[in-house]
Amino acid sequence: MTTLLPGCGSFGGKDRITLAHTLDEAHPVHLAMERFRDELIALSGGSMAVEIFPNAQLGTERELVELVQLGALSMTKVSSLSLENFSEDMRVFSLPYIFNDSAHQWRVLESETGQEILGSLSDVLLKGVGYYDAGARSFYMTDGPVLTPADIRGKTLRVLPSEALVQTIEVFGGAATPIAFGELYAALQQGVVQGAENNPPSLLNARHYEVCKYYSLDEHVSAPDVVVMSQRVWDDLNEEQAGWVREAMAISVAYQREAWNSASDAALAELEANGVAINRPDKTPFREATAALRAGFDGTRVGDLAQRIAAMEGGV
Repeated sequence: MTTLLPGCGSFGGKDRITLAHTLDEAHPVHLAMERFRDELIALSGGSMAVEIFPNAQLGTERELVELVQLGALSMTKVSSLSLENFSEDMRVFSLPYIFNDSAHQWRVLESETGQEILGSLSDVLLKGVGYYDAGARSFYMTDGPVLTPADIRGKTLRVLPSEALVQTIEVFGGAATPIAFGELYAALQQGVVQGAENNPPSLLNARHYEVCKYYSLDEHVSAPDVVVMSQRVWDDLNEEQAGWVREAMAISVAYQREAWNSASDAALAELEANGVAINRPDKTPFREATAALRAGFDGTRVGDLAQRIAAMEGGV
């Protein structure tokens, strides 16, 4: 392969893939990307190289996706929630309680349906090459625990700009507002919002636990991260190189799942050690309260995917 694009160029006789993300170098995503780099170098016999840019060096998550679309960057990691505006199929991951548990989620992601959703990005010049575990999103609050949906009533919470996430908060009787993650600490501290929702490592690493002492593991949304490559860069790979990328990514995905589980468990322990009350509420009232929201997608593409996902709940 010759150098044709800024995102996948050559230097020192090697074909270079550029990979950027917004997380720190201790995050499981970065560690998994380092594993991808090492495996790709080994599989290619050193003919391919990967340059990783962590800590939002090249921009925000959305900016990185746009660079990948242009082919100016080879690869990035993006939340499936942030891909809703790029692919209707990705919207299914924002539906509350679409997965019964982690085993169900990964059964789906590794199935033909999961790969079909991944492939839906090709229309927007993105090549989905793998899923990373991002755990489950749960509520953390400044003024008390969320033990039932009624505990959300009258509260304002920060959410990602996802239609289904906003609707979920509204179903519980709360108000949802999108706030940039970097501005959330101040918003919580100043009472602009009374809470937010995210996974344990994010709550810990952002230090939101300093103002939010109540974390309720209702796990209302389990939206995976997606590793995407520029379709232009992918098309420039020869068949052998594409095989190496697939194999290296498969190893990276397996590694990230283990790293994520360890990081999540360690984060919960550290949060508790820092005075955060960890609650594990009964999820049944939350599931029941959001049943109509899920049913509202019946007869749509998202509803069709949701039915296929539900059919895989019990395994095979």
